[in-house]
Amino acid sequence: MSIKHFARTCLWRTGLDVRRFDRHSSPASQLARQLSVHRIDTVFDVGANTGQFVETLREGGFSGRVVSFEPSTAAYSALSERARRDPNWIIAPRMALGDRSGEIMLNLSGNSVSSSVLPMLPSHSNAAPESSYIGSESADLRTLDSICDTFAAVRDRVFLKLDVQGFESKVLEGAKQFLCRIVGIQLELSLVPLYDGERLFQPMLRDLEDRGFDTWSLVPGLVSPTTGRLLQLDAIFFRKDAVLVANCSIERESNAVRGQSDRD
Repeated sequence: MSIKHFARTCLWRTGLDVRRFDRHSSPASQLARQLSVHRIDTVFDVGANTGQFVETLREGGFSGRVVSFEPSTAAYSALSERARRDPNWIIAPRMALGDRSGEIMLNLSGNSVSSSVLPMLPSHSNAAPESSYIGSESADLRTLDSICDTFAAVRDRVFLKLDVQGFESKVLEGAKQFLCRIVGIQLELSLVPLYDGERLFQPMLRDLEDRGFDTWSLVPGLVSPTTGRLLQLDAIFFRKDAVLVANCSIERESNAVRGQSDRD
């Protein structure tokens, strides 16, 4: 056994690993390059938790504007504190996003990141016992269509990140108008049912393709510790034709001007 292999084996036994960092192959750098190629200037961070995704964006080199949304009171407090020193990071009022406006109950997980408005299935809690629900709280529920103009200008090139634990399809249902302005999307998707009522990877993939998006990247996520099966992943999509986004923005801007003229 080589010294290198012996040292690595010893580290593995303690739960640690050391390997050479390749900035070109790291998911953070890849996403930063994708955002740069598509000239993204605004990111909607839906399901922000305490801001881990934005920290990854900044580490990857993205310096543009970010708007974060988070419904959990505890996570929202930590998120607001984390964003305080970043003038280009906006925290929206505490809310959940979905397919309607009103109020909804949020199930709070022990690890915070797995909190969801959907019931958790044993396939998830068995794979990650620390994710089991420990309580609940109510939150305002809004749609992206109802709040998008508050946080994004007509000509912004928007990337939408959704990490809402199985509720992604509902958020997209509430963004039918806003979606035509979206240049790229990142979704956390399940390969097997983890939450009761979620749409799985394959139908969501077909839905995004039907809406004019191409798959750009797949990033592994939750893995079963007993079988080694991949249970969850992040899928990143960008529009096949960015002209559609430009035309949509111009049309919305013209409508806004006409509406203002009518009021005057």
